[in-house]
Amino acid sequence: MAAVDEVSNQGSTGISDHFRGAERDFSLVLGGPLFQLFRRSRLSGDALELLYRRVIVITAIAWVPLLLLALWEHFAGRVVAVPFVRDVEVHARFLVALPALIFGELIVHARLTPAVRRFVERRIVTPEDLPRFDRAIESAVRLRDSVVVEIGLIVLVYTLGLWLWGNRIPINSATWYANPGGRWHLTAAGYWYVFASIPIVQFILLRWYLRLFIWFRFLWQVSRLNLHLVPTHPDRCAGLAFLGKASWAYGPLLFAQGAMMAGITASRVLYHGQKLMSFKMQTAGFIVFFVFAALCPLLMFTPKLAAAKRRGLAQYGQIAQDYVDEFEQKWVGHSESEELLGSGDIQSLADLGNSYSVVGEMRALPVKLDDITRLAMATAAPFVPLLLTVFSFEELVGRLVKILF
Repeated sequence: MAAVDEVSNQGSTGISDHFRGAERDFSLVLGGPLFQLFRRSRLSGDALELLYRRVIVITAIAWVPLLLLALWEHFAGRVVAVPFVRDVEVHARFLVALPALIFGELIVHARLTPAVRRFVERRIVTPEDLPRFDRAIESAVRLRDSVVVEIGLIVLVYTLGLWLWGNRIPINSATWYANPGGRWHLTAAGYWYVFASIPIVQFILLRWYLRLFIWFRFLWQVSRLNLHLVPTHPDRCAGLAFLGKASWAYGPLLFAQGAMMAGITASRVLYHGQKLMSFKMQTAGFIVFFVFAALCPLLMFTPKLAAAKRRGLAQYGQIAQDYVDEFEQKWVGHSESEELLGSGDIQSLADLGNSYSVVGEMRALPVKLDDITRLAMATAAPFVPLLLTVFSFEELVGRLVKILF
């Protein structure tokens, strides 16, 4: 009977561990009312399968009606300054940025889910703090899956979003989506543009900002735990460098933001006579801001990393002092007593020096230069075609080669 009870206890423990491990497979994107709607409408599987189906359907809903309605009005004889097919800003938003935002969900799932598990797998979260770590995951899941929050985003899109659009520069000439005299003198294409297409992009973008907030909040809660940080870890971040690599997941989001900004800039250059170089400071600030926004959650760990570095320098400094004292007494003053050649003391001294150097080189932010560079390149990439308005193709290729190599 005791044996049966033991087996039963082992089985229940294993099941509990299994479900606890499943809970730690936290995904920032596998949840929420929109995700469930995609699953029921066969636009997504349980793990974000059917990506191309989602991209095609959502992009078609946002862009194809605009094309058809604008062409219908064109063939009806309506004349506008910039026809729909030449509106670079619109195509950048719906044919480049929107697919990138949808595609980015898969990247975030693939990169951030393993990053959450590594806190436990690498024993950075101590066993005593596992319940608090699990509660942080559960809190993030509740916010991710909140129906109220996503309904709030929709309300925000159709209130503040429409108000901001209505307060842009007034329309003084006929466009493919509106007539002169006010922003609400819309054409048939304009009604779909304002009340369907733009809200789709705004909602998906706000949903991304919500996920950034959830990730920020989760990392803040984890940073408050008593983390086991090893200052001699070879990643120079006490074992947290994987967080900098995980931030690459936000590359598609930054690319989408860059595409929308590049579309606006292209419209000003091509159709309003402005010079591309007049946007250089604005573009640089834009890139810096979004790269910082993607990486700033990692600043949560800076106090812990700085404390681990100070502790490591103090501890290894004391060990090094004790060792070199004994080394000097043994070898410098009495080197004739033993054979120096082949002694392990020299190698131990070198190993100790290497460990102390690793602690000294430890960074207070779990980010490397290549993490920043990759995100900056993702943000800046949509601006590259605009350079063709200033340089020839050969000149542009030559300059890019010099920058990269």
